[in-house]
Amino acid sequence: MTDILIGRNDDTSVSLEPRYGNRHGMIAGATGTGKSVSLMVLAEGFSRLGVPCFLADAKGDLAGLAMPAAEPGDKLKARLAKLKLGDWKPQANPVVFWDLYGKLGHPVRATISEMGPPLLGRVLELNDTQQGVLEVVFKLADDQGWLLLDLADLRAMLSYAADNAKEISGHYGLISSASIAAIQRALLQLENDGGEQFFAEPALELTDLMRQDMSGRGIINVLAADQLILKPRLYSTFLLWLLSELFEQLPEVGDLEQPKMVFFFDEAHLLFDDAAPALQQRVEQVVRLIRSKGVGVYFCSQNPDDVPGVILGQLGNRIQHALRAFTPRDQKAVKAAAETFVVNPKLDVTAAITKLGVGEALASTLGDGGVPAPVQQVLVTTPCCRIGAITDAERATIRSRSPVGAKYDTPINRESAAEILAARADAKAAPATPAARAGNGRGKAPSGEVPATTAGPAWGGVMHDVLFGTGRRQGMVETMGKQAARTMGSQLGRQILRGVLGGILGGKR
Repeated sequence: MTDILIGRNDDTSVSLEPRYGNRHGMIAGATGTGKSVSLMVLAEGFSRLGVPCFLADAKGDLAGLAMPAAEPGDKLKARLAKLKLGDWKPQANPVVFWDLYGKLGHPVRATISEMGPPLLGRVLELNDTQQGVLEVVFKLADDQGWLLLDLADLRAMLSYAADNAKEISGHYGLISSASIAAIQRALLQLENDGGEQFFAEPALELTDLMRQDMSGRGIINVLAADQLILKPRLYSTFLLWLLSELFEQLPEVGDLEQPKMVFFFDEAHLLFDDAAPALQQRVEQVVRLIRSKGVGVYFCSQNPDDVPGVILGQLGNRIQHALRAFTPRDQKAVKAAAETFVVNPKLDVTAAITKLGVGEALASTLGDGGVPAPVQQVLVTTPCCRIGAITDAERATIRSRSPVGAKYDTPINRESAAEILAARADAKAAPATPAARAGNGRGKAPSGEVPATTAGPAWGGVMHDVLFGTGRRQGMVETMGKQAARTMGSQLGRQILRGVLGGILGGKR
């Protein structure tokens, strides 16, 4: 099995062995030093091995993975000769584009139930009391068999809880109108950030990220994140949800000859900024344990200290590009980065980090027995794909050939909590009109209206609409029939429908 070449110098080369690809890694360096190229080199290498990848494209330049590089000029030929890449040739990679907003790729969606109250509470920035109310709303929906699929469902449940606060408090615990109002305001902010597009169906199935093309190459899934990166809460929530879903759904496989999938998390600091210590602890646990499920996780950021030390210690494969020591914080980051590498007597790592040129890096990977090799200063190899953005026409052509477009491009809207509660409200309000027409409390109809006793046909028509529905609204009989079927299945299917973060936050499916 071919190793993934990261780079070379005059004396040696640094490669990543596929059997250690699930031991995670870190790509760090200042802006413009070549982090994106190193990420592309790794993604290409894993794809050639048949390993599917997922990565977030924050600047739009990673989309070049889908197109072959231009024919080499003199400068590139000299670099290829120095890297001893005699068999290099331009080549595109199999790519599927995704976009939470559905503009630059297939829409990425998740349901409210799959997100679950712990992570949803975090993205809404709820306090403990408000988080407890959110837990009650989810529990109430579960017990009633009402699906929570989109933001409209959650808003409907919150309104229902506010209208029935006394009864719900007596059964589930005290809920207050103030807490419900705070959650509703937070939902409005989430909707403005693009949550309306993300919380919908059809929800993303992780198996559609773990594909190979007809030649056996792993599909590289590229998430357009140039707009998403401007919404840090939604971006970090989405990445944490993906990580937790992988942990939940994949079986234990131990150490494999190569990973089953590799995730690259760009702008990694957004995952940890302002995160509670308990959440960081859970992320650390998942990063440590997900290795046994055959998944490699690679964080990309400007400074290594953007990732908490307890997690950084789990990242055995390291590519460090240049850091500029202009400020005390930069100097501290340089020293911290140098200390994480295995010492190479021939190399002053601290000095080298600040003097690396574009396309150069300090690299160290795991060797025999999972032991990190001494750090080497190398010239990073050149990917076979285009380095840079692609045109809208090229993106549209690639998207039109996607194997999953028919499944995700058209949204669906199943009957869920919002529709059920609306039908209940309509059914409850419908009999009130003829009752009001029955009289003013003394057996007489209001002036100009027909008493109910003389309006038999009209009353029968109203009751028929209530029971059996109209062309626009289902009746009570149909609603009750669906509700009964849904309730019978809810006890068995509830935990499957809800992916409440499982291992990452201690929940259960």
